Amino acid sequence: MPKVFLSPSTQEWNPYIDGGNEEQYMNLIADRMEPYLRSSGITYVRNDPDRNVAGAIADSNAGDFDVHLAIHSNAAPESMAGMLRGIDVYYSPYDKYSETLAVIIANNFMSIYPLPDKCSAKPTTTLGEVTQTKAPAVLCEIGYHDNREDADWIRNNLTAIAVSLTQSLCDYFGIPLIEAGPVFRGTVVTDGSNLNLRQFPSTQGDVIGSIPNGSVLTVYSRSNGWDVVSYRGTVGYASSEFIVI
Repeated sequence: MPKVFLSPSTQEWNPYIDGGNEEQYMNLIADRMEPYLRSSGITYVRNDPDRNVAGAIADSNAGDFDVHLAIHSNAAPESMAGMLRGIDVYYSPYDKYSETLAVIIANNFMSIYPLPDKCSAKPTTTLGEVTQTKAPAVLCEIGYHDNREDADWIRNNLTAIAVSLTQSLCDYFGIPLIEAGPVFRGTVVTDGSNLNLRQFPSTQGDVIGSIPNGSVLTVYSRSNGWDVVSYRGTVGYASSEFIVI
């Protein structure tokens, strides 16, 4: 299953107009992403809030991730403080996967941000979380926190932003976004044979594991005849027909 390094800002020194800071709100977005990631079958690791950008890059590169997703908000230069708005999604011009993901994210933000023409994907050769990571990476600057309208939009749309980011990851990986819900325990009930654990919700999906009849597993979601489950540390899709909640 896809694995993402989730890297919300650690910059508590960047204040939001009318209160709060960048680290606070970007982590609230990441918090809201987690149940949607789980239900959609995307595993993740979050950055350590006590480490800086270099630490996040090192931790990401130490693992085996399919995407590095950095989540930030922006601030205008001092001479234009409070005057700018918009969402910029930065990608590496040397990585087609980075660019593809950035375009998907920017396009999906157009449907929820009040100024869709100000949502764009932009290349960067200077942002370390994009250029120095082993996994394809993007850095999202979600609005300008020194602008009152943008700061209020972020505060009032934390869940919508989280869902949009998760939808973008699902679009990139080619899997469905599944609504977040309760986590259940389930039992495999077959004719005695093992139940296949698959990479994608299809009988054509690669088999990544085998679950014996009678096994207990964790069920993150159920949709269109498929469950997103975790069995002995492996997350994948299994047929709902053979799992009793």
